[in-house]
Amino acid sequence: TPAPAPTTPAPAPTTPAPKPKPKPKPKPPAPKPPAGDTTNWKLRNSILAYGRQFMGTPYVWGGKSPAGWDCIGFAHYVYAHHGIQIAYSSHGAQFNGVRVSKADARPGDLLWWPGHVGIYTGNGMHMAAANPRAGTKEDVIWGNPQYRNVIGD
Repeated sequence: TPAPAPTTPAPAPTTPAPKPKPKPKPKPPAPKPPAGDTTNWKLRNSILAYGRQFMGTPYVWGGKSPAGWDCIGFAHYVYAHHGIQIAYSSHGAQFNGVRVSKADARPGDLLWWPGHVGIYTGNGMHMAAANPRAGTKEDVIWGNPQYRNVIGD
């Protein structure tokens, strides 16, 4: 009897193997102070987080609470929550704390312009009760404000 014919293997599948799922990108680490910096970063970050929860609050001239406030009312409220007292007028705020250069400013510092104040949030930004149309918001720093360290570190 003749030998059986050799069998050929079945052809390989033509569909490509599934691509592996990309690995999730790691979250960036929390900002760390520069080496040798004794800044109270926890307090400064708390000031920013507390202030940011009020974004969208209406601007009310002379207002002092989250129901509505003006620029000094907002800054005064946020700093007072952290035990930091500042003048209760935008004019008087220019004398609070210690003036620092723009290069030495750190998030949480008070910003002062003639007739206006805000809180420096870093990277050229600040938060403030801007005006009746805009309310309380975080926005780009305009003009040339004074940077004032009211934290005391």
